[in-house]
Amino acid sequence: MKGFASILPGSTIGWRATRSAILPVIVLIALLLIIGVSVSDRFGTARNLWNVYEQSTGLALVSLGQTLVILTGGIDLSVGSMISLLSELISGSIDGDASLVLPVLVGVIMLGALLGAINGACIVLLRVHPLIVTLGTGATLQGLTLLYSSHPPGKVPDGFDEIAYGRLFDIPMGASVAVLLVLLTALFLRYAPFGRYIFAVGGDESAARLMGLPLDRVIVFAYGFSGFCCALTAIFLVARFGVGQPYAGYNFTLGSITPVVIGGTLLSGGKGGVLGTLLGVYLLGLLYNVLNYVGIPTDWQLLVQGLVVILAVSIYVQKRKVI
Repeated sequence: MKGFASILPGSTIGWRATRSAILPVIVLIALLLIIGVSVSDRFGTARNLWNVYEQSTGLALVSLGQTLVILTGGIDLSVGSMISLLSELISGSIDGDASLVLPVLVGVIMLGALLGAINGACIVLLRVHPLIVTLGTGATLQGLTLLYSSHPPGKVPDGFDEIAYGRLFDIPMGASVAVLLVLLTALFLRYAPFGRYIFAVGGDESAARLMGLPLDRVIVFAYGFSGFCCALTAIFLVARFGVGQPYAGYNFTLGSITPVVIGGTLLSGGKGGVLGTLLGVYLLGLLYNVLNYVGIPTDWQLLVQGLVVILAVSIYVQKRKVI
């Protein structure tokens, strides 16, 4: 019952825990900024920092959905395949026809949410662990992706890239929309009763069921939201690269979990938040950027990323002991 009690209306325990979790991430981001400025004069330029902000958009979107799933105590290993399939459907369906952009994008967003909700429904109805369900649906979706096209299909019309590269007062608009969505989701989780149910389900499923919370609906919603975020990620990637690709989401399957863990969300569910995930995304973006300026080969960058994850999690665990 403790996990649910921490998110009761008026309680500040969950919020204090969230602030404590993201503090180490903020410190690491500041450290990376100092290192980056010291190794290259170009690192601290507005152009470079805006580029990091812009390039982190895809990961921010998919990790947002993954966060809600993990908060319920689940995990979504189908996100990469879902992004690949939806990205192909976007460029393949539009195929250069500007009049089809709006209906295709609306359809893809609805399809993404539906596919995610199907994941949740399978978990609820079959009572199978989310890892198994989403691993299976991920393989199925990747198979459908390759059946649809094993190479980049179709094309997008001129101006579609504004979704990814459009700027207002030199601020990347696509990235800013992603940040706005994260902030709205944070408000939903903190103040909406249904948002609190997500923490309750992940914190203590048995207690949540005994208290009469709509556990099944919460799970279906979380996975549906993950699918919705996958659709937005696919749209961004197609706008950025100009075409959908059969393996566009390959790096996002496990990549979307990393910022969630760095941001302090427990893989067991019930504790964490989307603001920490967003900071985790920017921490990784800055890390890759610094490593590129330092001249670290790509093979070694994965090693450094792993060490940062371990460091961030270990600091978070130590801080939890004193909360």
